Amino acid sequence: MTRSKKAPFRPARSQAVAAPSQAMVLAAPMSAVLGPVGSLEAYMSAVSAVPMLSVEDERALAVRFREREDLDAARALVVAHLRFVVHVARGYQGYGLPLGDLVQEGNLGLMKAVKRFDPEFGVRLVSFAVHWIRAEIHEHILKNWRIVKVATTKAQRKLFFNLRSKKTRLGWLNRAEVEAVAKDLRVSPEDVLEMEQRLASRDLAFDPRPDAEDDEDYTPAAWLPSAELDPALQHERDDYETRASEALTVGLDALDARSRDIVERRFLGEPKATLQELADQYGVSAERIRQLENLALKKLKSVLPA
Repeated sequence: MTRSKKAPFRPARSQAVAAPSQAMVLAAPMSAVLGPVGSLEAYMSAVSAVPMLSVEDERALAVRFREREDLDAARALVVAHLRFVVHVARGYQGYGLPLGDLVQEGNLGLMKAVKRFDPEFGVRLVSFAVHWIRAEIHEHILKNWRIVKVATTKAQRKLFFNLRSKKTRLGWLNRAEVEAVAKDLRVSPEDVLEMEQRLASRDLAFDPRPDAEDDEDYTPAAWLPSAELDPALQHERDDYETRASEALTVGLDALDARSRDIVERRFLGEPKATLQELADQYGVSAERIRQLENLALKKLKSVLPA
């Protein structure tokens, strides 16, 4: 009686746990597996409901993808580990970036890990993927935490993600603490001091704020030197304008009365006279006035400074 009950019970249990973990994921696209999600909370609830893979299922799927490039197998591996990405991303919420963005970047890392995972290594995918997931999240944080990138070298990146946790108290590190952190993270004390200063700084708007009334509320743009106020350039402009004005006066005095009147009324007076108005005044054609104007301008250009 007992054996007859156990015989059908074990296969039924195996089908309910192991088979659906694959069939549920492989039978439909990822969007169908997770269902429509309208918020981050709904997404996290959906990925938490996806069954975890057994060691045998994970290995079988990894072999299928590696040997046959079965995309359904790759999708199964990704979907089954989305919950782990959420878990890792939660640990980086202290950097002020949206959790949804961190999860999205972590998912990219998970996909890269699945592509490179070799089941012959003898480790679970989650142990292999954690490094790829964190690498993508780290890169996203470094690109978006500040306008100016705060960590570019390997040592700076290591300090960026570990310096806060290494500090045992508030305030600036003393010399002994700096050396202890540098020894622990295998970086130079100078790198520790520089990263501490960078983390303590804040971004400033480059352009002045139009509503800023406080004299102390300044921006970097307010302290940049202006090329227009260079003393040497200003002296050159003033000197050129002075010499040009004197040369123009000399040039106008060298013209005959009619040519000088034409130039002054065409270019120096307000309102400016037309060619026809001057032609009517002097009793000649407008074309003749234009010719006299061109001759006068040529004489003036010859005396004006280059």
